[in-house]
Amino acid sequence: MTQPRHYLQFSDLTREEYHHLFERAAVLKRRWYAGERYQPFVGKVMSMVFEKNSTRTRVSFEAGMAQLGGHAMFLDTKSSQMGRGEPIEDTARVLSRMSDIIMIRTFEQSLVTKLAEFSRVPVINGLTNEYHPCQILADIFTYTERHGSIKGKVVAWIGDGNNVARTWLQAAKVLGFTLRVATPKGYELTVLDGEDYDAHYQPSNDPVAAVKGADIVTTDVFTSMGFEAEAQARNAAFADFQVTAAMMAHANPDALFMHCLPAHRGEEVAAEVIDGPQSVVWDEAENRMHAQKALIEFLLAGKTTA
Repeated sequence: MTQPRHYLQFSDLTREEYHHLFERAAVLKRRWYAGERYQPFVGKVMSMVFEKNSTRTRVSFEAGMAQLGGHAMFLDTKSSQMGRGEPIEDTARVLSRMSDIIMIRTFEQSLVTKLAEFSRVPVINGLTNEYHPCQILADIFTYTERHGSIKGKVVAWIGDGNNVARTWLQAAKVLGFTLRVATPKGYELTVLDGEDYDAHYQPSNDPVAAVKGADIVTTDVFTSMGFEAEAQARNAAFADFQVTAAMMAHANPDALFMHCLPAHRGEEVAAEVIDGPQSVVWDEAENRMHAQKALIEFLLAGKTTA
């Protein structure tokens, strides 16, 4: 049996493969707006495994799979045997005999890796504590729609050194741009994959310096899922890291503001920024669906120009 391609981290694909995905996402988005039917996966099934709550991940994958002619099944820990301790290896063995592709949104990256190890079909990481590759796939597609290639550009991450920031770092190396990460002391980004990112990574504790001349300014909630007990301490530590209009003024005039959502106006971002003219957060959210459709197509059918 041929080993399937998986998408567990951003670094799983090459620069050339990403260029293909961005081109296909644009084509699929254009067709969707034109009302054209493109259903290459009639009869195909996606199993969606959720151990973390979701709005955008569930809706984008479920809607995207339906538009491609397939069906997406929702499974969570309350309604499946995972909640009663069934090993992830057994879940993988069963789901991959009844599904054509699996998406999982969970806590530890090791669970996604183990699921893929025992799966007969492609596995997509819908989010873990360590990485969020589908979000950055959509974010970079959103940038390319507006300004073309991201190669050589500067992305400023302001806030927590979390899973989204870590995925931006992988993307910087794969696609050839610079990532500046400004975090409070004690919340710096940690590299987990052992790769050398020195040529693409500029860490600091100064958000204004990070934003200067940036092409993208992006952030996330100060307290991610699983860290709610730290919320009070985090809000105090991140008090000077809110993305405001004054901070955005230091970026390039045509810089885009991004946020993976959900957002807390008045905490990590000012309302005037997220609801302002440089914000592309709603395009990002929609583009999860278009970019993931391109990813599903690639994992199931390889490179296609259909």
